[in-house]
Amino acid sequence: MSSDPKEYKRVTINSLVKMKKSQEKISMLTAYDYSMAKVVDAAGVDVILVGDSASNVMSGHETTIPITLNQMIYHAAAVVRASHRALVVVDLPFGSYQSDPQEALRSSIKIMKESGAHAVKVEGGNEIKESISRILNAGIPVMGHLGLTPQSIYKFGTYAVRAREDEEAKKLLSDAKTLEVLGCFAIVLEKIPSELAKLVAQSVNIPVIGIGAGSDVDGQVLVIHDLIGLTKEFNPRFLRRYMNLHDEMKNAIERYVSDVKSVDFPNRKEQY
Repeated sequence: MSSDPKEYKRVTINSLVKMKKSQEKISMLTAYDYSMAKVVDAAGVDVILVGDSASNVMSGHETTIPITLNQMIYHAAAVVRASHRALVVVDLPFGSYQSDPQEALRSSIKIMKESGAHAVKVEGGNEIKESISRILNAGIPVMGHLGLTPQSIYKFGTYAVRAREDEEAKKLLSDAKTLEVLGCFAIVLEKIPSELAKLVAQSVNIPVIGIGAGSDVDGQVLVIHDLIGLTKEFNPRFLRRYMNLHDEMKNAIERYVSDVKSVDFPNRKEQY
């Protein structure tokens, strides 16, 4: 792995390809609003994903399915305004690209024009190749997503590890190669065996970014709310919490409430 990572004024798709070639790992995190994205960008994250996980962590839905295209654009536009270094990628939400290539193109154009994002992300392989081709032919960069695909949760019925069996593993590898041939610039692999993820990363020339896919891929992605411990209910094996923000915030707010009740806040120095 490179011990001397290059500094980028703005990370681009070409930057990510160079990172893979030089064995510099790619860092990727989600963000959904201006304030959070500003911190993530300043910290040096390479890629910010405006994920449809906003449906869960921002709106409280059980799945990613309810979030709409316009809601994704709202979140993405805020993130783009805050980001000066990171490449900003936006999830195409459920129903905006799967069945109709023309609808996929319209959705992608709308995201790019109204949010200012740099690329879109889609879930699936060979079954959506016509939609991917249509988007790419319009000059819009596409990131793929294989393995556990949350938009298909009702099809699979579980968030368990995907591609443990040979048949599904072979399909996933085939799908990854298809995404590369189509022209996708990177692939996210979610919750699959680490050996399979390693094989995929070695089999394609585009960056492979993992979440629950082991360390032998080209980069990692996590949901920012999980990383900082703002969420507490989600505890998969692959998640490392770097702080416990939930409890720190709760403690601060409890102190504020106490100070207001006791008329300790505001004190004389905090008044005009």
